[in-house]
Amino acid sequence: MRKHATALFLAASLALTACSGGGEPSASDSPPPTAQEIAYYDCLKGQGIKIVYTESGTPRVDKTQGLEKMPEAQKACEDKLPPTSKPEPASPEALAAAQKEAACLRAEGVTWYPEPDPVTAQVGNLTPQQQADLRTKHIDAVAKCRGKGASDGVLGG
Repeated sequence: MRKHATALFLAASLALTACSGGGEPSASDSPPPTAQEIAYYDCLKGQGIKIVYTESGTPRVDKTQGLEKMPEAQKACEDKLPPTSKPEPASPEALAAAQKEAACLRAEGVTWYPEPDPVTAQVGNLTPQQQADLRTKHIDAVAKCRGKGASDGVLGG
């Protein structure tokens, strides 16, 4: 019965995705969950972890409750964990630009700003407060280090 319900859910998700307008992709557009993802999140749910679903039907852990059980649940479900995709490496130019920007921001007083990932050039692990600070307290440093308007995006976000 559970497999039948999962198959119906997946089919409905695909049908809704196919019927949505053919306009520009949005941030909420993502591929439907794979069978491995569904099995993994079903396992976590069976371990007492609350699961929520994105607009596209992709399951995610509800990070607002029940996380004390997460280490045990992950261990119990690790055999169902879907493989992770390899990140795309950045070009040497993109990496150099990200490193230059990070050094500039630190020189401008944003001492906590991290080095970009040496493979992807992405800056991760910024807290929501740090991201907000970049958009408010450090907006002049961002503009200077980017060499253009600071509203062109969020660093590290």
